[in-house]
Amino acid sequence: MIQEPASHQQAAGPDAESEATRRDAGVTESARANRGWWDRNADEYQVEHGTFLGDDRFVWGPEGLDEVEAELLGPPEDLKGRDVLEIGAGAAQCARWLAAQGARPVALDISHRQLQHALRIGSSFPLVCADAGALPFADGSFDLACSAYGALPFVADPVLVLKEVRRVLRPGGRFVFSVTHPIRWAFPDEPGPEGLSVSASYFDRTPYVEQDENGDAVYVEHHRTIGDRVRDVVAGGFRLVDLVEPEWPAWNTSEWGGWSPLRGNLIPGSAIFVCERG
Repeated sequence: MIQEPASHQQAAGPDAESEATRRDAGVTESARANRGWWDRNADEYQVEHGTFLGDDRFVWGPEGLDEVEAELLGPPEDLKGRDVLEIGAGAAQCARWLAAQGARPVALDISHRQLQHALRIGSSFPLVCADAGALPFADGSFDLACSAYGALPFVADPVLVLKEVRRVLRPGGRFVFSVTHPIRWAFPDEPGPEGLSVSASYFDRTPYVEQDENGDAVYVEHHRTIGDRVRDVVAGGFRLVDLVEPEWPAWNTSEWGGWSPLRGNLIPGSAIFVCERG
């Protein structure tokens, strides 16, 4: 489930009652802020993006790359009987597709309200409200794990999450996750020509924070360069099998935040990391 397929800093802008800034934000503050943000905004998110996502599609990003064609988790026929963990599942659209292939998914999200939408649509698999940095599962519980824009853009310590995912995977298990392409951090997240000129340093890793009148974070997004992401994968105990940068397809004429055909045909919008447990 695509959690927030754009840098929130420019796609949505800060909430009316919050102030946007750039400052450090640790593991605890980031988790608390983003849990609250998604609980407050889940309804609006599902109304705005539910049609694009569908109830039981597995979409990797705003470009519309579908797991049916991508097969990044493997051929659909090989998913039958596999235990699969979806992280940052939202309304569990991806998990629902996996279940239809005969897999045994578990959908996890930090937001209770997002998972209520999974219940509304309907699910025949477990829904778990938990932090990706502290997965409530035994070692070696899953064959595969996946995350479509879930968790990784929002956590202060991505290696902690990767190590947790590795722990709950069986030997040889695959973890595939998609995030906003790191190069997008340097550009205004606007769908038109104004989104094509560099406005910030690609190398500035200072988190984007929205905070309330007391200075407490209500939303946090973290930036990692491509090199950072690769090093994180290795430090988490994985081997990087592939790095997919989906091209914008001709059929997709929609805009989603700063994602648009104009920008999508010129600069990458998503990065998908295909990893295997070492």
